[in-house]
Amino acid sequence: MRALVVGGTGTLGGMIVRRLLGHRNELSMLVRPGSAAEALIQAGARPVPGDLKDHRSLHGACAGVDVVVTTASSALRGGADTVESVDLVGNRNLIDAARAQAVRQFVFVSALGASSQSPSPFMQAKAATEKHLRESGLRYTILQPNLFMEVWIPMLLGPASAGGTEVTLAGEGRRRHSFVSIEDVAAYAVAVAGKATARDRTLALGGAEPVSWGGIVAEVEKTIGRRLDVRHLAPGEALPGLPPMVSELAWGTEMFDSPVDMTRLSREFGIRPTTMEEYVRRAFGRALPA
Repeated sequence: MRALVVGGTGTLGGMIVRRLLGHRNELSMLVRPGSAAEALIQAGARPVPGDLKDHRSLHGACAGVDVVVTTASSALRGGADTVESVDLVGNRNLIDAARAQAVRQFVFVSALGASSQSPSPFMQAKAATEKHLRESGLRYTILQPNLFMEVWIPMLLGPASAGGTEVTLAGEGRRRHSFVSIEDVAAYAVAVAGKATARDRTLALGGAEPVSWGGIVAEVEKTIGRRLDVRHLAPGEALPGLPPMVSELAWGTEMFDSPVDMTRLSREFGIRPTTMEEYVRRAFGRALPA
């Protein structure tokens, strides 16, 4: 299988690149000037110069490719990389290039809760990309992961667990969500790539069980062996020290519960969901005294 990964220099994209290489696939990776791609190139990925904002560069990148897998987003970027230029226009450019080059399958990592009615422009852009992909005529697989354990939990609880500032939560933190491990999402991206039965499907991805922020705090406290100070923000207050997009998304999760039953997909693709206890012990267990 000849695959192109877009977003390969990110955490999730890098995991996907290494897993695909481990399956002995012929793999290309879209690389922008100045990208930190050396380790993946040394591992066997073929660099292809290009940028989602430059639609002309994408046609050459997609030429001769069977499967495109994209994890690219503007979430941790800046400057000219915005929701409009990357998540909306950039993804549309990539889909159009893949269609023009007769790519056999397009795997798009979206997000659970993506909707044109979302108050978050980021989630609106994800929904618009899903719609464009479904209407493109390409065979597609859309992955909709829930909140990433490895992103959200260290961001909100990391400093406090290390003995620093208090934990600050948007609202009461009682809503229950199926937080998912990035490693699990990477495993699904590789499992669906080139798989006929995964085509033209939208797969919601979560962890082993839904849990609230209060439950996560309790799990971390159990692991580190001490209590954490928790402050609950009033509606409209921003999470201190974090980008506005993060506050938007955090407050959005206070509006609903998002349990995801992974029983069927876990059985179909042979991927066991990571539990919250497993993640917390792995991430915070080093805070325990020797």
